[in-house]
Amino acid sequence: MRPFKIPESVLVVIHTSDLQVLLIERADKGGYWQSVTGSKDRLDEPLLTTATRELFEETGIVADGKDIVLRDWGLSNIYEIYPVWRHRYEPGVTHNTEHVFSVEVPRDIPIMLSAREHVAHVWLPWLEAADRCFSPSNAEAVLQLPHQLAKYKL
Repeated sequence: MRPFKIPESVLVVIHTSDLQVLLIERADKGGYWQSVTGSKDRLDEPLLTTATRELFEETGIVADGKDIVLRDWGLSNIYEIYPVWRHRYEPGVTHNTEHVFSVEVPRDIPIMLSAREHVAHVWLPWLEAADRCFSPSNAEAVLQLPHQLAKYKL
């Protein structure tokens, strides 16, 4: 039996320099498009470690800290876990805290999806990507992308 998921996760918005956003379609819920997401493996796991691991597991992208750099937005969202997925958490857990990251990659970077988790990927302009996200917090993060990137270009 799998251990219960920890209700603390990361959301990683993957984008290019011209604000094309990579979305991946969930294998367990067709038509549910999202950015990379995933829960901590242990309570004391650093969020950057979680984000690095999930980025690699779900897309094959390696954040090496030099050419591919994860950026912690210092932003977290608390949301109600969808009832369809609550069985993955300890009984009584209804909310998750999600920490937002982004990563800029070249448009031609190879994407290797985890077949267990995702069935397709697509690059979309950021506004279109926000519209396609099934999760409101994911859509909001994509909409904040230009503002967040402006902070790094100052």
